[in-house]
Amino acid sequence: MNRTLQFGIILLLSAFCILSCGAGSKKTAAKIESTNTNPGFDADSSYSFVEKQVSFGPRVPNTKKHADCRLYLSDRMISFGAKTTLQDCELTSWDGTKLKGTNIIASYQPEKTRRILLCSHWDCRPWADQDANPAKWHTPIDGANDGASGVAVLMEIGRQLQAEALKGNLPAYGVDIVFFDAEDLGTPKFSKKADDDDTWCLGTQYWAKQAKIGGYQAEFGVLLDMVGGKAPNFMWDYYSLQYAPQILQKVWSAAATKGYNSFFVPAEGGAITDDHLYVNRLAGIPCIDIIDYNPGSGSGFVPYWHTTGDTMKNIDKNSLKMVGETLLHVIFNP
Repeated sequence: MNRTLQFGIILLLSAFCILSCGAGSKKTAAKIESTNTNPGFDADSSYSFVEKQVSFGPRVPNTKKHADCRLYLSDRMISFGAKTTLQDCELTSWDGTKLKGTNIIASYQPEKTRRILLCSHWDCRPWADQDANPAKWHTPIDGANDGASGVAVLMEIGRQLQAEALKGNLPAYGVDIVFFDAEDLGTPKFSKKADDDDTWCLGTQYWAKQAKIGGYQAEFGVLLDMVGGKAPNFMWDYYSLQYAPQILQKVWSAAATKGYNSFFVPAEGGAITDDHLYVNRLAGIPCIDIIDYNPGSGSGFVPYWHTTGDTMKNIDKNSLKMVGETLLHVIFNP
């Protein structure tokens, strides 16, 4: 996952301080009980979607594993009742390699003009270039958390949207779920080239430009990235604050309502070059990033970020549940 990090002063904004009132300082991976279970979110189902993606192996563009997972994801979203479009695109990697990418777009209630964009990336980093062992730097990662976890949460949300629709329980918003491709192919640490933000999020850049040209509008967007780790620390990304502070308030307030305010921390973590940056800049849609951020680490992320350690052993069903329930609350409470 992500890229260039600019560490800022940890900042509490008074407009949101109510979110932190009563929050415990100690995080735990113990079972979390939500205050509202309607509509529901099945953490076991979401976990199985992570497992299935990882079972294909690293989903690196131009590989069979990538192509096989592409078919799985599109078929699943169709089976969950979404109008599903495959947006194929030719992309160029940092070293000039041509990539066959696909953004997977799944829409619910496509006739509605009021829309929410929910997104995550489905590809894997081809290089474990943050691994402590340089011999592993050219090894593709499993991407269980960095990629598969966010996709799995959105898949379960899609499944729940279908179930609620069958009950006649339709949200006021139409919902567009987009799985972005080629997010994690940015300039590797071992390259002699300087890192360039625009070598990341390639599929998102393509999608955002096409969305702008086509007149696509959403009231706001929420990006999920690395949301399945144990005892996560979701902080406010600088760009989310810059472009969409009101959406941060909406989502973090929903998390507090569900009882997750000790994990959704109302404090600035840093500036993260992630898919939401291009949704904001290129598509003009206010979009935030829900991302596990660790200000005490050298990278700002979990210790296994961009290493061969990003495997199923780090995925916690409770983390998937808290993010999924928070988003469902946002969707059904405009």
